[in-house]
Amino acid sequence: MQRRDRLILATILIGIIIFISYDIWSDYRTGSSLSHLAVETIIVLLAAFGAVFVLTQNSFLREEVRMTQSQLAQLKVEANQWKSKNQALIEGLSLAIDKQLQEWGLTPAEKEVALLLLKGLSFKEIGHIRESSEKTVRHQAEKIYEKSNLGGRAELSAFFLEDLLQF
Repeated sequence: MQRRDRLILATILIGIIIFISYDIWSDYRTGSSLSHLAVETIIVLLAAFGAVFVLTQNSFLREEVRMTQSQLAQLKVEANQWKSKNQALIEGLSLAIDKQLQEWGLTPAEKEVALLLLKGLSFKEIGHIRESSEKTVRHQAEKIYEKSNLGGRAELSAFFLEDLLQF
């Protein structure tokens, strides 16, 4: 729920609290039964609880965002540590992949698309990065698979990663 919507809902609940509180006071002055007054008091308390909940919900959401940001920061630290420890291997693999892409005779644009496919990006994301249409990226991917004699994205990834993951 957006902040504006929460404020509107809280305002409505506060209005209910005010009107029912006035009604309780009026009913009390005219001698209404205690059960009637108790029911209206419960309604006021529930509306007050709802208003407090709606108004404090934002702080709970902020705390969740802070936790998620903290987790993301930790993941970035871990990823950077992994990259630092394995920099020589990463560079060697990058050179080997580049050499294979050249051997397949890919154009510079196709090489870039192939690398982005290996990173797991969608056609739409690649098109956005390369400022081209999704249709163009699909066509380039088809050319990559044709030139490499591979059946698709999974085979492209497996070509480079299969022997790295030993079980």
